[in-house]
Amino acid sequence: MFKLNLKIALRNLWKHKTSSIINVVGLAIGLASCLLLLLYVSYEWSFDKQFKRSENVYQVMTNFVDAKGSIKGTVDLTSNAIAQVIKQEIPDVEAISRISNNGQQLIANGENSFKKESKYADPDVLKIFNYEFIAGNPLTALNTPKSVVLTEGMAKLLFKDGDALNKSVRYNNEADLTVTGIVKDLPANSTNTFDFLMPWSLFEALSDWVKRPDWGNYNWQTVVRVNEQANIPLINSKMKGIIKKNSGNSTDESFIFKLSDRHLFGKFDNGKSVGGDIERIYLFVALALGILFIACINFMNMATAKSERRAKEVGIKKTIGASRASLISQFLTESILLTVISVLVAIVLVEILLPTFNNLLNIKLSIDYYSTGYWVGITTIILLTGLLSGSYPALYLSSFNPIQTLKRKITRTKAIPVSLRQVLVIGQFSFAIILIIATLVIYKQVQFIKDRPVGYDLNLLAEMPQEGELGKKFDLFKTELLKSGAVTALCQSSGSLSNSGSSFWNFEWPGMTKADKDVIFNQIATTYDFTKTNGIQLVAGRDFSKSFASDTAALMLSSTAVKLMGLKNPIGTPVKYHGNDFTVVGVFKDFIWGSPYYTDRPMVVAFSQGWGGQITMRLNPDNSLTKNVELITQVTKQINPAYPVDLKFVNDLYAKKLQGEKVLGILSNLFGGLAIFISCLGLFGLAAYSAEQRTKEFGVRKVLGASVASIMQLLSVSFMKMILVAVIIGVPVAYYLMKKWLGHFEFRTPISWWIIAVAIFGTSLIAFLTVSFQAYKAAKANPVDALKYE
Repeated sequence: MFKLNLKIALRNLWKHKTSSIINVVGLAIGLASCLLLLLYVSYEWSFDKQFKRSENVYQVMTNFVDAKGSIKGTVDLTSNAIAQVIKQEIPDVEAISRISNNGQQLIANGENSFKKESKYADPDVLKIFNYEFIAGNPLTALNTPKSVVLTEGMAKLLFKDGDALNKSVRYNNEADLTVTGIVKDLPANSTNTFDFLMPWSLFEALSDWVKRPDWGNYNWQTVVRVNEQANIPLINSKMKGIIKKNSGNSTDESFIFKLSDRHLFGKFDNGKSVGGDIERIYLFVALALGILFIACINFMNMATAKSERRAKEVGIKKTIGASRASLISQFLTESILLTVISVLVAIVLVEILLPTFNNLLNIKLSIDYYSTGYWVGITTIILLTGLLSGSYPALYLSSFNPIQTLKRKITRTKAIPVSLRQVLVIGQFSFAIILIIATLVIYKQVQFIKDRPVGYDLNLLAEMPQEGELGKKFDLFKTELLKSGAVTALCQSSGSLSNSGSSFWNFEWPGMTKADKDVIFNQIATTYDFTKTNGIQLVAGRDFSKSFASDTAALMLSSTAVKLMGLKNPIGTPVKYHGNDFTVVGVFKDFIWGSPYYTDRPMVVAFSQGWGGQITMRLNPDNSLTKNVELITQVTKQINPAYPVDLKFVNDLYAKKLQGEKVLGILSNLFGGLAIFISCLGLFGLAAYSAEQRTKEFGVRKVLGASVASIMQLLSVSFMKMILVAVIIGVPVAYYLMKKWLGHFEFRTPISWWIIAVAIFGTSLIAFLTVSFQAYKAAKANPVDALKYE
């Protein structure tokens, strides 16, 4: 029976090539879109879940609590002292490790030197994450200070054959390390990625201050693995008072939070997780399923549109004894066969589009064809899509009365009402309208944030890490660069202006209250030419200057800081910064240091010669960009030959702050457009169905003198009514959803009336053109063809 059904299905698909091609194209695009989106969702959902017992790995978090007991913020950073106390006081903790994110550091093998991602960690980190070792012993790999664990890619970069075990490499041109382990390259969707990993004991040997326990310095991450029986609420109740008990005067609290939840549920309010990027994942899942559902609706519409042609076939088969079940089986076989073809086309489309998709999102997605789960998923999609898209046509066509069909008088069964098709089309276009409005709102929000004043001049601003000899010879470097003409100004500071870094509290000023000690300030330490280099606008006072010897104990405040501190005449105000006496010499206009979507904390910029880290340069506008880069590279290589020149442009770094919404915008634009295209295929199918059902009516009307325009109007008006209903449903839903989405941002654009107008007009126009094509075709048909058998 199956073999016969398969033959009939193939014959029918070949016979009705046009409708088969439309069905395959619609389903293939829908399935390809669904697969791409679900690949992305799977990538995001799998963050930090690739390791054994990942469900038992937690991160230590810190709640900043003020004097009133209110939680002001939550961070994933801890002091360097808490790990030892947790290990002693929480027996459910099997392993614990501090992790220091060093960023890109120098690692070399002879003349081969590279800037790569590095981390320091305690030996227990290898028990927590279960990295897959290619060489070396995970139990001892980080036990000695001068050891290093490389990833497989890093080992091949340093040693061509990848055989790096027990060989020596040089770190930051100051320590020779022995390779004690090589691990497989880490997946990109991991939080704690690195190219080389070093023991915490080496960190302490190279930086003496790290040895001293400091409960007030939240600079590091701490991760733990708990046992299977661990009671997390009980552990957190024990951890709540650890900081206060050991630091003496701090009101801050610590707790553990599942590491695999940090990526998607990393937004905290009042110390509790309140969601985060998971909302974006829900949106993409809904988009994927919505597009696939629209594609299935198209199949139904196209199948029922051709019902008149299949009616006689059904009538003859029923007359000679075919049961309804056998007919349903036949039509479902056709549906599943068409779905299989569509899936194969969809997989080819995904493979073709995946590199472009990866480039757009700056990620690395791939299909694992050797995964059993993948093929189980594909088979499930084929069966579900085939049954979903084929069930309605199968039930509809198999319900025809054989006598009526052979007399060419098809009556609609009561089991499946006619309105179902209309409901499906209304649902399609409601979804399309929601997508159009969402896309326009997302685009407008991203542009709104882009246009928000940054507070400093991004153009021709570059930065590089102050490493190697650049720390000791900064004055020489500055002199040579200015002499070269590559830059017009440069300064050194404790961090990048493009990315928030350090903060502090216990700032003291005249007239402050006791509660003011809990206010958190952002901080940057710098020397001279800070505002000049960065293009920061001074509101009052001046920048630090060599002309004033007292500026070694001077600082500047942001406008927000001055307002919060209640200073009417801030210039000359004595303050205590980290317990030392400083004087306010300048006030600058606020600039965006953290997220462009939210208000930054008040900021202090303090003079400090011993706290470097970053060199910022204002490039010479009179030279070409290439020439400036060449001159900077030449001077840097002369002074700091051991390190590669790592020059970054601040406008590129700032653009990364908008990456999340950029991804959302790209995906909503791309798949929103595909959803609208597929919806139009569905509308085309329904218009074809309606025209076929009314062929005789149109023939009679034309014989009686009806014009082409009047017949087009007959067919078009009913469809435009459905679009109107879709607008009535889609606009309020889209408005509600986008209002809720915008509510996550402190700075947000309004939902303008023109966005809704464009969505309505665009959808109506596309629908009208789609229907008009079919209506014109029906109206221009020769009435003799419709009536010659009457």
